[in-house]
Amino acid sequence: MATSIRLAAETECRLGDLAAHSGRTKADYLREIIEQGIEEMEDYYVAAEVMDRVRNGQEPVHSAAEVRNTLGLDD
Repeated sequence: MATSIRLAAETECRLGDLAAHSGRTKADYLREIIEQGIEEMEDYYVAAEVMDRVRNGQEPVHSAAEVRNTLGLDD
């Protein structure tokens, strides 16, 4: 799927420099940056949802001592 975006001049220059120095295309870098960014955003929103459930008492919380004891790590 083709998509277009408008970059700030400085960002476009940095991207062009990076591509020129590495021999990769700007499109390669944009694809990689977008994929990594989406993964990070997905992780963030999952974590935020869990934190909301914790704050609302809907998610169980265990202390480090409980976890160590349950796993037998204190022996």
